[in-house]
Amino acid sequence: MNVIIDSTLKTLQKSRILLDNLSNLQLCDASVPPYHSSIGTHIRHILDFYDCIFNENPENGIDLTSRSRNKSVESDCCCARDYHSFIVDKLNTIAFNITDNVIVIDDLGLGKTEIAYTYGALLAQANSHTIHHYAIINYILDNLGIVLNDKDFGYNPTTPKQETLK
Repeated sequence: MNVIIDSTLKTLQKSRILLDNLSNLQLCDASVPPYHSSIGTHIRHILDFYDCIFNENPENGIDLTSRSRNKSVESDCCCARDYHSFIVDKLNTIAFNITDNVIVIDDLGLGKTEIAYTYGALLAQANSHTIHHYAIINYILDNLGIVLNDKDFGYNPTTPKQETLK
C-alpha cells in the first residue's frame, strides 16, 4: 500500500483508541475554556474532512467546506466509532490514484476558492490536519483529567522529542 495511506491509517487508529476509552459524557464535554469545544466536535471535524475527500463532485471536485456535521458523532462514541470505521474502510479501498490531480474547494478566510491538488497532497494535508486536532484534543484531555497513554498523541512526527532528565 502507499505510504500516505499507511500513515493516515496509523494516525486515524489513535481516534479509535481514544473513542474506545471515552464515555459519551467525556466525548461531548465542552467545559474547557477558552473555546469550549469538545473532543467529539474535533473527532467529527476530523472525520468530516476525510468524508469530503470521498464525496467528490464530478463537476466541482472536492469541496472541503461541504461537511456532513453529524451532531450524533459529537456525543455518541458508538456513532463516532461507526463513522471512523466507514472512513477507514474507504481509505483501505481507495478508488483513485493518489498521483492524479483534483480540484479542491476550500475557504481560506476570503471565501471559497479552487485549488489544484493531487489526491496524495490532499490526503497528506488531511493527515496533518488530524494531528493538529489531536493536539487540541490533548489540551482538552489534560484539562478534563483524562490520561491517554500515548506520548505521541497530538505531536507531529517531525516534532523534536524532549529529553528526559536523569
